[in-house]
Amino acid sequence: MLGFSTLDLIAVIWFAGAWGAYALALDRTLYGQRGLNIRMNRYREQWMDQMLRREMRMIDGQVSASLQNGTAFFASTSLLAIGGALTLFHSSGDIISLVAALPFGVVPTRLQWEAKTLGLAIILVYAFFKFGWAYRLFNYVAIMIGGAPPASEKDTPEAQEYVRTAAQVLADAGRQFNRGQRAFFFALGYLGWFVGPLPFIATTAGVVLVMWRRQFDSAAHRAVAKELGQD
Repeated sequence: MLGFSTLDLIAVIWFAGAWGAYALALDRTLYGQRGLNIRMNRYREQWMDQMLRREMRMIDGQVSASLQNGTAFFASTSLLAIGGALTLFHSSGDIISLVAALPFGVVPTRLQWEAKTLGLAIILVYAFFKFGWAYRLFNYVAIMIGGAPPASEKDTPEAQEYVRTAAQVLADAGRQFNRGQRAFFFALGYLGWFVGPLPFIATTAGVVLVMWRRQFDSAAHRAVAKELGQD
């Protein structure tokens, strides 16, 4: 297919399988519930509960705005990265000549290079959509903060249900943001394919290892787990 070797196809399957397996393990299994991303949902719930108890909620608006700004930065960065990928696609002939002069890697055909570049662009487009949706959800959270019941009604069933709903929207915003970041990390692993299939396999494994350590064996994870009494 497109002149790719069997090892190239194995590397692509390894990449897709690693991404899918990591995402499923993190989002759909009991083991994933121990990850740092999921455990932070407890603090999101606590934030919404504390927000409801405050008469003045300027700090909640500031925190919400900072989350929006961070997400907007990543969304803008993904657009720039997409532009860079399209530039690689447009200048494939010149870049292949440059790669041919390097003392490492496999020199691809023009069609292979364009296929690899298109794959990178697709990953970055996926990341942009995730960041864009996360930004919208953080915007919804800001609206919900502005429309929250007054502190005098904090103990009513309606107010408590409002807090749960706001926390769920906030958790979904965080989940979409995390998926966008995950796509960025795997895009870095994907760059190994431009050198060759074996480096592609190695960089993919490296990305999975780094992300796993941050989720389950980082200092932040240990601190949060200890504070929640779940270590």
